[in-house]
Amino acid sequence: MKVTVIGAGPGGYEAAIMAAKCGAEVTVIEKDQVGGTCLNRGCIPTKAFLAATDVLDAVENAGEFGITTGEYSVDYSQILARKNKVKDSLIKGIEALFKQNKVTLIHGIATLKDAHTVVVEGAEGTQEIETDKIILATGSAPVCPGMFKYDGETVITSDEILDLDVLPASIIIVGGGVIGCEIGQFLRRLGVEVTIVEALSQILPNMDKDVSKQLARQLKKEKVKMVTGVGVQEVEVSDAGVKATLANGKVFEAEKMLVSIGRRSYTDALNAAAAGVEMDERGRIVVNDKMETSVPGIYAIGDIIATAQLAHVASKEGIVAAENACGADKKVDYRAVPGCVYTDPEVASVGLTEAECADKGITTHIGTFDFRMLGKAQAIGKIQGFVKIITNDDDVIIGAAVVGPHATDLLAELSLAVHCRLTAAQVGDVIHPHPSLSEALMEALHDVHGKSVHK
Repeated sequence: MKVTVIGAGPGGYEAAIMAAKCGAEVTVIEKDQVGGTCLNRGCIPTKAFLAATDVLDAVENAGEFGITTGEYSVDYSQILARKNKVKDSLIKGIEALFKQNKVTLIHGIATLKDAHTVVVEGAEGTQEIETDKIILATGSAPVCPGMFKYDGETVITSDEILDLDVLPASIIIVGGGVIGCEIGQFLRRLGVEVTIVEALSQILPNMDKDVSKQLARQLKKEKVKMVTGVGVQEVEVSDAGVKATLANGKVFEAEKMLVSIGRRSYTDALNAAAAGVEMDERGRIVVNDKMETSVPGIYAIGDIIATAQLAHVASKEGIVAAENACGADKKVDYRAVPGCVYTDPEVASVGLTEAECADKGITTHIGTFDFRMLGKAQAIGKIQGFVKIITNDDDVIIGAAVVGPHATDLLAELSLAVHCRLTAAQVGDVIHPHPSLSEALMEALHDVHGKSVHK
């Protein structure tokens, strides 16, 4: 069995390794570096940057813990160098995994000729690869409509923001989603004047309203300007920088503008439609519940299909597609897809929000608990945030959100609960370690039934 994977992002490289572990002879085609957007221009670089500002925050607040610090300074060039070191190390790790699992990596641009032939244009010329199965995993690219006058220098996207040699004095961030909030807080903590413009009514528009309010309070405290409920109407670029006129007439000026309003499926060179692969009206590839396209033997995963554009979703889809390509009969359960924002405080959610439950006519029962009531949170000086649990009439946990220290790690327990259809009573009955941040989950679970002893 020969399996060819096009794209080596978090979905593609995991699909390739899984197919190899299932006994297939695997070839991966990647036009750039392995790891995709996530490793090279997204998840990992941003977390490396945010880790630097976490250290800075710890130094600035060391006095509260009885630690006296001397003079210190921020060297952005070193932050950038460390980010690149982390990224390069992980790239080498993926390449080592390919070698370990006898996966062939070819650098080039792949085009579908038919269901069993892939044409690759690379540095060494053109070659055709004959294959039994194909997994498409070409990812996405930033959306930047013409009105923003994108030039890659003054008006930039997430592709450029993580590799700036010098930080700007000021920046307008269009889009208050995950990228806008994470990058906005990072830049502000390094002294950049930041203005976030979000056309919808709240930052993190896909998150619970209480979650959004909590993060907005923190960003406001750090002097991040936020404008919500109004979009950008006009953009002017000059040698001095950029000027944005909003729909309400307000004008903001800055040295640079970051456009982070979403991403589009990247299928530009695939020739997928011509090869018979069905596409939807937004240019995404249509798949069934086995991740298979309209052409038998061709699978598609990740940002090029109509599911959440998240690395962990792509990875799961890649594993399922690889197993199915090798003869299995697997499906992806999307009921418990975690959403994570690595700001300070961190934000994490899974399942349905209160608003989504209301739209679906689901009667809900809510349990909450504030971190400030927790001994561990007080001890480490991280008291911001809360846990919210949402259950239905059967006490089944159908949604949850955590805002606070290590929220993205704490969410795993609640993701498991949503995935396995566990009840608040079942999970709340588990003995949680003390002192720990996970006790906030336990207390919120107890609060669903009005039995939190610390509330």
